[in-house]
Amino acid sequence: MTKIIGFVTHSKKAYVCLMQLHKDIDFKLINNVINEFIGEIYQRPPVRSHVKRILRIKKIFNIEINEINNRKVLLTIESEAGTYMRKLCWDIGLVLGTGAHMRELRRIKTGPFNEDNAVTLQQISEAVYQYKTTGKEDLLRKVIIPGEYSVCELEKILVRDTAVESVINGSPLAIPGISYFNDGINRGDIVALLTLKGELIGLAKALMNSNEIKQNNKGLAFQPTRIVMERGIYPKAWKSSGKYKNRGDGNAGGGI
Repeated sequence: MTKIIGFVTHSKKAYVCLMQLHKDIDFKLINNVINEFIGEIYQRPPVRSHVKRILRIKKIFNIEINEINNRKVLLTIESEAGTYMRKLCWDIGLVLGTGAHMRELRRIKTGPFNEDNAVTLQQISEAVYQYKTTGKEDLLRKVIIPGEYSVCELEKILVRDTAVESVINGSPLAIPGISYFNDGINRGDIVALLTLKGELIGLAKALMNSNEIKQNNKGLAFQPTRIVMERGIYPKAWKSSGKYKNRGDGNAGGGI
């Protein structure tokens, strides 16, 4: 599953952030200004950052004020990956006219993973030790979740059995190889490819939107970007010449 960890780390995030104002100000004004930062914002990374300092557009999904104590404002922020919280605090302080900086920060969610399902390294160590010494898997199953969970927030594509192996080998997924897909898919979206049994095949980039897939019965719909399933689990559906065999269901293969 290390092949898709990059997707998880670049997905939606949530933080608890403590912002320190530099002057006293009315609560209502703080609330009004913070609400202005929900949505798409312009942000230039701070001087101490590991990326090029160019102006970028980032999306803030929600900002909730948990508590205000004198000049300290405790916030819960949900944002697009790559959004700098310390720069957000500085910008809020600039609009308020008081000045502000980020005092403390804790990430509480990345993609589908949050603090509620987090485990410690000690728990993992104990689970591995029990498995190696007794062969019991009960603790392992409590601390290690299936890789399919990492893509639960993505739109899903169920791939026909006859198309799975060709997709694993790098072929684009064509419309005849699709058994089911979610509505609301746009061109360029990253989606999860699953077998009919719910096994994760990998990630793919949408070459068509949902409406285009509905209106056509052929054509390339998704281009695989990351494959996690091993080869050889599902049968091949093509001849050695590269042409797909007709399995009788009219949906052989994932190519054209």
